[in-house]
Amino acid sequence: MAEPGVIRKLSEEVVNRIAAGEIIQRPANALKELIENSLDAKSTNIVITVKAGGLKYLQIQDNGTGIRNDNLDIVCERFTTSKLKEFDDLRQISTYGFRGEALASISHIAHLTLLTKTAADKCAYKASYENGKLKGPIKACAGNNGTQITVEDLFYNVLARKKALRSPTEEYAHIMEVVGGYAIHNSRVGFTLKKFGENTDIKTPVKSTVVENVRSVCMFQV
Repeated sequence: MAEPGVIRKLSEEVVNRIAAGEIIQRPANALKELIENSLDAKSTNIVITVKAGGLKYLQIQDNGTGIRNDNLDIVCERFTTSKLKEFDDLRQISTYGFRGEALASISHIAHLTLLTKTAADKCAYKASYENGKLKGPIKACAGNNGTQITVEDLFYNVLARKKALRSPTEEYAHIMEVVGGYAIHNSRVGFTLKKFGENTDIKTPVKSTVVENVRSVCMFQV
C-alpha cells in the first residue's frame, strides 16, 4: 500500500504566485484591474499602449488623483488599499475595487513600474516592484498629474500559464473587448487604445455619450 504524502506549508512566494494566477489569467484581466483603478482615481482620460497582445508590454496612463509618494513603499503589497478601512465599509462601497490585490498580483508575475504625481506634489515619483516589494529606491522625476503603470513580460515566471494563452493577436482582441466595454459604460472618460508604435485602434472623447461611444468602438472594431 502506498504511503501518504507529507503535508507541508507552501512558501510565501509559491502562495503569492498561485493567488496571482487566480486573479490575472491573461493580459486582458490585468488591464481590467488597472482600468478600474484609474476610474476609481477619478480619471477623465485613460491611454493604453500594448505590445505583443499585452504579454510583452502593457501600459496604462491616466490623469487621476495619483498615489501619495509616502504610500509607494506598500502599494504593491497584498491587501493594501485606499478604498476600504474596515469590514462595515463594504455596505456602502462605491468603487470598482477594494481588496487591494490587483497591483500585488501583477507584481508577482511581471515586472511592474509605476510613475505617479498628485496635484499637491511638486514632481512625480517613479518606483519599480517585484513580488509585491519595492525594487530599488523611489526616484523623483518629471511627470504629469495622475498615474502611469507599465507591466512588462507578463507571466515570465509562470511558463505554464503563458503557454496556455492564445496568440498575441487573439490576446489583443480580448484587450479591445475590455477597453470597448469600459469606454461605452464610462462615456464621461476618454479612452485611447493603441499598439506600441502603431496607429490607434480605439479612441473615444472626454464627456461623450453612450451612443457616440458605441458608434466609435464598433467603427474601430469593424
